[in-house]
Amino acid sequence: MEALKIEGIDTESEVEDLGRCIDEISTTVNQLEQRVSNVEQFYLTSDDMQLTTTKCSAFKDKVKEKQLTSIEKQQQEASHREAASLKRMQDLMRQFATILRQITQHKWAHPFMHPVDVEGLGLHDYYEVIQKPMDFGSIKSKMEAKDGTGYKNVREIYADVRLVFKNAMKYNDERHDVHIMAKTLLEKFEEKWLQLLPKVAEEEKRQLEEEAKAQIDMKLAQEAAHASMARELSNELCEVDLQLEKLRLIVIQKCRKMSTEEKKKLGTALTRLSPEDLSKALEIVAENNPGFQPTAQEVDLDIDAQSELTLWRLKVFVQDKLKLAAKCSEVVDRNNLNINENAIKSNSRRKREISDALAKNAIKRTRKLSPNS
Repeated sequence: MEALKIEGIDTESEVEDLGRCIDEISTTVNQLEQRVSNVEQFYLTSDDMQLTTTKCSAFKDKVKEKQLTSIEKQQQEASHREAASLKRMQDLMRQFATILRQITQHKWAHPFMHPVDVEGLGLHDYYEVIQKPMDFGSIKSKMEAKDGTGYKNVREIYADVRLVFKNAMKYNDERHDVHIMAKTLLEKFEEKWLQLLPKVAEEEKRQLEEEAKAQIDMKLAQEAAHASMARELSNELCEVDLQLEKLRLIVIQKCRKMSTEEKKKLGTALTRLSPEDLSKALEIVAENNPGFQPTAQEVDLDIDAQSELTLWRLKVFVQDKLKLAAKCSEVVDRNNLNINENAIKSNSRRKREISDALAKNAIKRTRKLSPNS
């Protein structure tokens, strides 16, 4: 914040402007202090690290700048972890491919190498019994896919291999050759799978731990960025407070003494304020009078005992509030005038209607009494 420069104050209006400036800065400081408190409380203790809506766009921009470096670093680390995890999973898939090759090379594997020829074998109810057909040829194609449609991990392949045998056992009677072949190969496959399973379980556990760690690291990075921004904002507030105090001292030095007549007018003007505005005026007095109780049931305000700064601030405040009240009163009076005018017009129109109706009735009675009727 740039330092305030005041070369001199020669007119009463300049003093009033400075008083108004002090009020505005004081309000801003109070708002910023509350915002700092909320930010520190939220971002240092809350589990929800989403950036909340705030009117201070500059603050949001700085938070984003602070977050950017940390987030980029976390993204790079996550990318490295994913690459390492993918390499380990590919190694597990190669080991699984060796197991699958041993199974498919068995003499009983040929019925399961290709999709079931439903029409050729006359298996008209096959799709009613089997919801998801599967074969080794389809598994191999998916394992070799390069377009992103392939298997993501070993357990997905394992599930499809078991499905091949489970479908055959489900559709064919247990005494059928295909059922017996499928059951035998499934047992052999499960034995080999159990040898690889510990490595698969270890890799899955490692992935979960790395994902959890990545989330914690990202959360901590966000917390650090927000906490840093809160501290920086606190420092800025200290600078604002210093400039505000300098401005107060300058105003005190430059303010001319308020005359007795002006103090009397100020006292009278205070009695014309609304209860709400009067409370705010008393708060202004309390700012430079620690012993003054603005909220007491009975308040004794000694105008002559107030500092020149307090008097000028009160004068500016009272003038602003009375001007606003006068404008509001003018609007209300104007509305009432319009209402009265409309009511007068309405009454006049009604009177004319009644007169016209009476005249018509008189004409009718005259016609009835005529000798020619």
